[in-house]
Amino acid sequence: MTKNSSYPLWTELPYAGEEYPPEKGVEPYAGSWNTYFLRKGEGGFETLDGRPVQFAIEQPERIRWYRQLRMVKRTLANLTEEEKIIAKYWGSGPPSKQWTPIADRLIDTYNVEAPRAGRILGALFAGLNDALVITWYFKYKWLVARPNQLDDQLATVICTPEHPTYPSGHATVSGAAEVILSYFFPAEEKRLRQLAEEDAKSRLYAGVHFPVDNDQGLMLGRQIGRIVVEQLRKERDSQGRTIDSPYRENRHASLIPPPYEQAIPFEFDQNCNSLRIDDKSIDREVNTSSPKLFI
Repeated sequence: MTKNSSYPLWTELPYAGEEYPPEKGVEPYAGSWNTYFLRKGEGGFETLDGRPVQFAIEQPERIRWYRQLRMVKRTLANLTEEEKIIAKYWGSGPPSKQWTPIADRLIDTYNVEAPRAGRILGALFAGLNDALVITWYFKYKWLVARPNQLDDQLATVICTPEHPTYPSGHATVSGAAEVILSYFFPAEEKRLRQLAEEDAKSRLYAGVHFPVDNDQGLMLGRQIGRIVVEQLRKERDSQGRTIDSPYRENRHASLIPPPYEQAIPFEFDQNCNSLRIDDKSIDREVNTSSPKLFI
């Protein structure tokens, strides 16, 4: 903590196992990128019809970060093999990676025709773009330190990402994906919610996020998802008819995970200087890719 901040800053503490604080982060200006379902207003963000958006996220000054650290350490001390597998699965690649096969399986299961499949994917990934832009806006606005910056002996399951901790990008993306896909496939809403919550929790299992990063990220992502859905509901075709016809008959889509195997395998570079738990057994148990430094 500094004179100008009531909480530890990402820019001022080294990661466990490293000597110096981070010099530069991943895409520090991504919070200024274009969005599709939101736009920048004078005082922040607003909907496409000009209504100001108050994002549902706690101010970092109100969070007891060292209490959060104790929860991270307790989780890592009692981590199960299954939780390690979950951490590695969801931590492989950017957070959109695991939601791509989920969307694809839903489209196949419900026999979605080509134009509607394109619309679903377009809405989903435009919404995820917005979720990540908003996440990065807050990450670099607040610059909250990572768990392994508050404890210089903290070893994590995967590499700690090279950008501030709050909020979690995986959690925000999952919250948005859950709501957007549930709009198109309401019969699968319960399962999609389970997947979103597991993705968010995986960041705690990995040791790279505080619980509050994930809880607040999910809440933020769901809010962004609702903004997306609100806009989609307004849209009409040339005949003045609502474009979307949600698939309400439950066909019980077989959505992964499990199994905890990447639908699109790729060997990411897993090298990093921060401390990691030596856990070679996980790679033998499940065919997941090694995680890169992502959200």
